[in-house]
Amino acid sequence: MPQERILVGQFGAAHGVKGELRLKSYTQDPAAIGRYGQLYDASGARQFEIVALRPVKDDLFVARIKGIATREAAAALTNTALYLPRAALPAAEEEEFYHVDLIGLAARLESGEEIGTISEILNFGGGDILEIAPPDGGETLLVPFTKAAVPIIDVAQGHVTVVPPAEVEAASSFETAPDQSPGTPQDEDRDETVVPSPHVAR
Repeated sequence: MPQERILVGQFGAAHGVKGELRLKSYTQDPAAIGRYGQLYDASGARQFEIVALRPVKDDLFVARIKGIATREAAAALTNTALYLPRAALPAAEEEEFYHVDLIGLAARLESGEEIGTISEILNFGGGDILEIAPPDGGETLLVPFTKAAVPIIDVAQGHVTVVPPAEVEAASSFETAPDQSPGTPQDEDRDETVVPSPHVAR
């Protein structure tokens, strides 16, 4: 399995007695997970083909998988994460980014000072957030993924420029505010948005 792979979903509990199981989709269009063909586990050793998919609600489905015909076989797949090779997915639109493109990028202030590395893309319902791990291993920083807070994203050069919101800006360094929460109103939502796997747009 290539290193560049995209997490697109995860199996849940077995459903019924005929081998069906729950499936949570992480794709921008949740139902698209049923159209990608072969899916892989984290090791790349196992392949899965969705032969039927019916919605439960939002990004949750009941799926039937080729070769899985009993409840026991379905239960054995519970919590298995599902991946696709990056090459199997279409190119992201302008101002859209796959999580794998953003995670690992260096985060810099406008002065050029590096403040850490993007370690995760979060969303608690109030908008997409970049989690930045500082180089000293201290507390991670949470930055709203808005054009105001992250005006420059240069994937080719491997870095983003961060403008700390006033509530998290310290006199001499960039620090998280004691009571900052992901639901804090943001200056300006991006026209682009960070999309759940496979891609995001600000």
